[in-house]
Order: sequence, then C-alpha cells, then structure tokens
Amino acid sequence: MALFIVRRLWLAASVCLTVLVVSFILTRLSGDLAASIAGPNASAADIAIITRNYGLDRPLVVQFLDWAGHAAEGDLGRSFLYHVPVWGLIRDRLPVTLTLGLTGLSIALLVALPLGILAAVREGSAMDRGIMMVALLGQAMPGFWLGLVMIVLLGLELQWLPISGVDTWQGYIMPGIVLAFSAIPALMRLTRSGMIDALAADYIRTARAKGLSRPKIILKHALRNAAMPVVSIAAVQLGFMLGGSVVIESVFALPGVGYLAWESIIKNDFPVVQAVVLFLAVIYIVLTLLADMMNAVLDPRLRG
Repeated sequence: MALFIVRRLWLAASVCLTVLVVSFILTRLSGDLAASIAGPNASAADIAIITRNYGLDRPLVVQFLDWAGHAAEGDLGRSFLYHVPVWGLIRDRLPVTLTLGLTGLSIALLVALPLGILAAVREGSAMDRGIMMVALLGQAMPGFWLGLVMIVLLGLELQWLPISGVDTWQGYIMPGIVLAFSAIPALMRLTRSGMIDALAADYIRTARAKGLSRPKIILKHALRNAAMPVVSIAAVQLGFMLGGSVVIESVFALPGVGYLAWESIIKNDFPVVQAVVLFLAVIYIVLTLLADMMNAVLDPRLRG
C-alpha cells in the first residue's frame, strides 16, 4: 500500500508540474503581456516601463522558475486588474464555486443512483434503453446551451427561478442542474453495471433462496457493493464540475472562481488566470488521488 501511495503521489506531482508549465506557456503565447496590461492607448515608452517593472524582459525560464517558486510558497502574485493578492480574490469567491459544485454533485447522485438501479433491474427492457438514451443525451448536450434554454424557459417565461446571481439559495438550482447533467451519465452507467454484476452474484441468489424481499435484496445487499466505485468516482466528478464552473458561472453570472477566471481572461489579468488554472487543477488532482486510494482500499488488486 505504501508503494502504491508513493507512485500515486509521484504521478500527482508530475501532473501538477505539467499544469504549471502549460498554464505559464499559454499565457505567454497569448500575445504581448505588457501591451495588454498597458492598454490600447499606451505609448512604446509606457509598454517598455511595464515590461521592465513586471520582469517580462527576463528569459522565460527565469520568469517561470520565479513564478513557480512563489506559487510553491503560497504566493500566487497580485492581480493587475484589482491590485490585490490573487489568493485573496480566489478565497473570497471559493464558497460560491464549492456550493455550486456540491449542489451539482448532490443533484447528479439523486438522479443517477435511482435511474441506474432501475435500468439494472429492468436490464434489456424498453425502460433500460430509455434511461441509457437519457444518459447519452446528457453526455452530448453542451452545458452552456442547456443553461441558456433553462434561463429562457424557467427564468424568463415561467419566472420560477432567478436567472443570475446567488442572492438566494434558488440561484444555485439552475446552474446546479446544468452541472449535474455532465456527471449524471457516468454515474448512471457505473451504477447500472455495478448493480447488474451484483444481482448476478452468488450471495444474491442465496438471499433470494432465504426468501428476502426484492427491495431488501436490491437496496441492502446489491446496492451496498455496487455503490462503492460510484462513491470514489463521485469525488472525481466533483473535480470535473469545479473545472466546468468557468462556463456555467459565466452563463449565470455567479460571482465564483470560474467567473473570476472568465473576467481575467477577457481583461488579460494573467496572474489570476495562471493561479485559477493551477488552483482548479490541484483540487482535481487531490480528489483523483483520494479516489485512487479509496479504490485501492476497497480492492487490494489495484495496489499491484
């Protein structure tokens, strides 16, 4: 188990380093950063001063090592737009993004688990095929398009829910549903396949032979084993959702980390862009690492 943890930690560190390099290179390839910071009416002298003051005239390797070193110490730099530390901006907006991600994950589990169980119990039936079709549609449907449809239908036409902001808890419902649609297909298929395997196991036949009721066999015995991989995958899906919050928060104008990233991309605030990409990547890596360890604890064969 110790060797497995060391390998996974090494892999996580390698992925984190790759994200650091890629996010740094992409911001440098986006154009002349000094000209973007100075604005369209800046003179060549202004741009030269900004280049020198921000250290943009140094070799790229030196700039990267300087930024990565400060990031490793917890210093993500200062925002060119807000003139405050980047970590403060992320910290202030993190509760909105976490609440949105957990709302989406809760909705996804509430929908995916019952439908996955129903599809497994009715395997091969029209209901099973219909549920799988819903999963396919959910996977193929772009989140921003679904968000716009819900804004028009539920927000403007029916006026059931607010179309933007999080002044009330209802503001999380529509973006949470849109985020959930990206996770429901994977969770539903995993629940279905796990339940089909569990229902064909010997201990289920023994339970039937003992005369246990069908709901007790399904919910107490089969679901307990089938839900284990679903729980670990749910952690990974939460990381996907937090990454997808950039688009969803922009569509619904939610003041979270994703919307901060969108604003920073538009206004060339590249220290914030780099920090948000790194922050979301670290969250995803940590959740994936926890899911791997959880799977290894549940199934010792994965440790080899």
